[in-house]
Amino acid sequence: MANERLRAALLSKGIDIEQLAEAIQVDPKTAERWITQGRQPYRKHRYAAASFLGTDESYLWPQALTREQVASASESEIITVHPHRWAVPRDIWGRLFAEASQEIGILVYSGTFIHDDHGLMRVLADKARADVRVRILLGDPDCPNVVQRGRDEGVGDSQIERCRNAIHWYSSKLRPSGAEIRLHQTVLYNSIYRADDQLLVNTHAYGQPAGDAPVLHLRRVAGGDMVSTYERSFEKTWDEATPLES
Repeated sequence: MANERLRAALLSKGIDIEQLAEAIQVDPKTAERWITQGRQPYRKHRYAAASFLGTDESYLWPQALTREQVASASESEIITVHPHRWAVPRDIWGRLFAEASQEIGILVYSGTFIHDDHGLMRVLADKARADVRVRILLGDPDCPNVVQRGRDEGVGDSQIERCRNAIHWYSSKLRPSGAEIRLHQTVLYNSIYRADDQLLVNTHAYGQPAGDAPVLHLRRVAGGDMVSTYERSFEKTWDEATPLES
């Protein structure tokens, strides 16, 4: 059976079989059989190919790792768990964004605590000017899910106003530096803050403000499945969101 995930990963990156084979030092015919015949590479080649394509080994070859191996690697992705978002030290947020060299992503409804922190906003703007891809996903204030979130938290229309304020502040502070901003209408199961291979995931609890909910600090580990799950969630939301300028 052909490996369509590997084929799609190559196409999305604009990479052909020869380039992949050269990058990980295997024969092109061997790499071609990974796609056309579904052959499974040796572990070192799976890891090298996944790293080269910027994706996860367990996504490209889901049958290659045992459940125990995936579970063990995924557990290793957890750096720490903070009981509340307000309990996350500020310097962790600062280091998360300041150390990013490729991309930063923020998925929130309003992310008020970020745009109220002038130091963090300056870091985000500086990163965007330094050609780090900065993407911000904010809640569409006119969508039913934002309205419902305000009701669930007992703050009524304040959630709508928070989103409108966020659009103003993120737009005025970050768009001139090159950051991309889109509005989403999803049910926000988690707020996600990503920087290269690290994530801070603010889980949400019904009827509780986001600041009181736990935060998972994650770092990608080869063979793990947690970081890639949240990254796919972020990308799906991004793809379905509306660019702010439209």
